[in-house]
Amino acid sequence: MVARIIPVPSFDLTVFGGTGDLARRKLIPALYRRMRDGQAPRDARILAAARSDLDDAGFRAMAREALEEHVPAAERPAEDMDAFLAMLGYVKVDAMGTEGWDALAERLADQPDRPRAFYLSVAPSLFGPIAERIAGAGLGGPNTRIVVEKPLGRDLEGARALNAQLAEHFDESQLYRIDHYLGKETVQNLMAIRFANALFEPVWNARHIDHVQITVAESLGVGGRGEYYDRSGAMRDMVQNHLMQLLCLTAMEPPNMFDPDAVRDEKLKVIRALDPIGPGHIGTDTVRGQYRGGPLGPSYVEDAGDPDSHTECFVALKAEISNWRWAGAPFYLRTGKRLRARMSEIAIQFKAPPHSIFEGETCHGNTLVIRLQPDEGITLKMTVKDPGPGGMRLIETPLDMTFAKALEGRGVSMPDAYERLIMDVIRGDQTLFMRGDEVEAAWAWVDPIIAAWEHSGAHPQPYDSGGSGPEDALMLMHRDGRRWREIA
Repeated sequence: MVARIIPVPSFDLTVFGGTGDLARRKLIPALYRRMRDGQAPRDARILAAARSDLDDAGFRAMAREALEEHVPAAERPAEDMDAFLAMLGYVKVDAMGTEGWDALAERLADQPDRPRAFYLSVAPSLFGPIAERIAGAGLGGPNTRIVVEKPLGRDLEGARALNAQLAEHFDESQLYRIDHYLGKETVQNLMAIRFANALFEPVWNARHIDHVQITVAESLGVGGRGEYYDRSGAMRDMVQNHLMQLLCLTAMEPPNMFDPDAVRDEKLKVIRALDPIGPGHIGTDTVRGQYRGGPLGPSYVEDAGDPDSHTECFVALKAEISNWRWAGAPFYLRTGKRLRARMSEIAIQFKAPPHSIFEGETCHGNTLVIRLQPDEGITLKMTVKDPGPGGMRLIETPLDMTFAKALEGRGVSMPDAYERLIMDVIRGDQTLFMRGDEVEAAWAWVDPIIAAWEHSGAHPQPYDSGGSGPEDALMLMHRDGRRWREIA
């Protein structure tokens, strides 16, 4: 297996909030790796824009520390580090005022024809003001791209307001709403498996698939983010964006071509086909939870600093898609903090054969598992004969396509999601980014569920840290004669 590196053109990237946690943990290491692999040219310019009293040298020293912390020493030869740090610069900018904008425009003025990306790694309340000031500083030409992180609104009304703010200054073709889950190799391979092979697409429907499980489990609690997290919760923080995107990619119809708007059109159709979960089904089709305290750490309400918190850190729900492909094959979504293990996967559970010819042996349905983390890869559970003499005994065994194993010893590493997505921004490829109407449609489905929870006044159910969630989450599937896959 050989990784093909396709270089991007020389570019200017300005990261607002460039001294923050995301920049240190993800963006700076991602850009360094893309330069080291030869994808990002060494004459590209990467500027951090923030309020701190730094200069170029100060920011380069901070970036060096970030690389030493988050990139293995074997991947940091001195010549590559020096080349990357030379690409970096710093501009002190007041996002809500006028200070620094002229200096930023001056730093970028000599290369007006380059792709010019602005990554807004800041609070969502600053998205609109920064977009306005970028345009006002004369930096909003046709090659400009604006990258925004979640949360993209707190509800449908907020998402519409944010989209309107951004649309005042930039065209939709210039807006990149990033969801790092879509940059994972396995998520993209899901599309390749479906649409580049004749094997799966004919059976990718409710006639052959019993149900789909999407799980995003985290072993850590909310920790120091407790007060912030308590204002959003798992539904807003995870379901509305990450899990919804995974559902869309699993369920969408084949687009007519691998084109950004063609792909996003099909994802939007899936969201609009989701059956609403009305007040009469909230108690049976959704479950909320909060982890208890124990050996693994304090309880959720202690982490949140609010003993009467009604905010969920665990959600499980049953979603039904009303179209010909999926009617009768539900999607079960589950995400939570402080669970048994850290894992993210999509599991496609095929129906069992209608009749077993093997006396005394049960034929189970095949399971296709797309594993996002850890150990990205794809496995297909097959029923085969148990080797050896003594009759026809059946066992289940996986066909394993774990990418880490396939790449082992070949000098190829799995790129981080941010590496891929930032390079897509520079290319001007919006395929893996959310469109404004897609974000609004997701909020339109989620908002009534949140409203019903709030109207009920019920507390989320407690569950043991290090477990698999509340008992009612198990019952959600047991009522349908199904079981969750083990979190491991």
